[in-house]
Amino acid sequence: MPLSSADREKFVDVMAAGYPRVPTMLTADQPDHTRYRRLVARAFHPKVIAEMEPVIREITVGLIDSWIDKGRIEFVKEFGVPLPVRVIAKALNVPDDRLADFKRWSDDSIAGIGTNITVEQRVQAEYGVNEFQHYFAEQINLRRTEPQDDLLTNLLNASIDDDDPEVTDKRQLDMAEMLSIVQQLLVAGNETTTKTLTEMIRLLAENPAEWEKLKADPSRAEKVVEETLRLSTPTQGMWRILTKDTELGGVQLTKGQRIIIVFASANRDEALYDDPDGFNPDREHLRENLAFGKGIHFCLGANLSRLEGKVAAEELSKRIDTITLSDSNKYEYFPSFMLRGLTNLEVEFTAATGAR
Repeated sequence: MPLSSADREKFVDVMAAGYPRVPTMLTADQPDHTRYRRLVARAFHPKVIAEMEPVIREITVGLIDSWIDKGRIEFVKEFGVPLPVRVIAKALNVPDDRLADFKRWSDDSIAGIGTNITVEQRVQAEYGVNEFQHYFAEQINLRRTEPQDDLLTNLLNASIDDDDPEVTDKRQLDMAEMLSIVQQLLVAGNETTTKTLTEMIRLLAENPAEWEKLKADPSRAEKVVEETLRLSTPTQGMWRILTKDTELGGVQLTKGQRIIIVFASANRDEALYDDPDGFNPDREHLRENLAFGKGIHFCLGANLSRLEGKVAAEELSKRIDTITLSDSNKYEYFPSFMLRGLTNLEVEFTAATGAR
């Protein structure tokens, strides 16, 4: 439904108080997309991500240690949220006393994605985004004179080789572009990973034979993560605008029409996967799932998310003996047709011998 003139003014006011919201990697087309990708790709090179594993493992073990004696936890609050939040905060050098703000800013960034919230709720969320922008703008400006070994400094100093034939616009990132990229990293770095971690433990608890296989052989962790991504795709799909008239599945589509590409549907394609609704980490074509998209817009943070899931599966299976889902669970999902994840999940468990 179109906004009224009064509602439009509300958004004009809130936007004026922040930095411009500019399209970057998620929504930009060529040639802008190639420029952005070049400028941030080095910070997410597989070697750089692999070097984060000790930090991810340290955070993971610390979280498990904080509740291993309880026997029952609300998994989203105690593990699903804090693990990816702390990991991406570490990459951005966000101090511990701002972690709650960090999570709130992430929630504000996705408040209107695939949901049915009021105009006032959307406006309040945009004020939260402004707060995020001003905080990170200050941090980026500090790094102009005090560079650090972190992602913000890397973005600030990122450049494109003079002889790169695919990029004609070789400008470094301006402030609005850097803030847009950090915002995307904030959301992709924790919202989707939280949902994946929670679905992973739910599926393992519902399939005790797979839990036992993982405990006996932690090297199965990567398979478990991939099957979770396939079966419980956290980002269900993505909007796209057609650039030309075409026909898809017998339906005529026209240039300029907005469509949603549903990754979750493709991930249950009967032509590719046997028993697509079942949880089977040993199935073929696991890496062909579309949880992180495909093509030039393939998620830049895919390796980081997969690594967090792998480390989590390894450490949880080492430190927990048995795990079950509490009878009190209502299995309520985040009210969005784009982002799918449980709002909470009560789990009961017994600690493995020598878990502490």
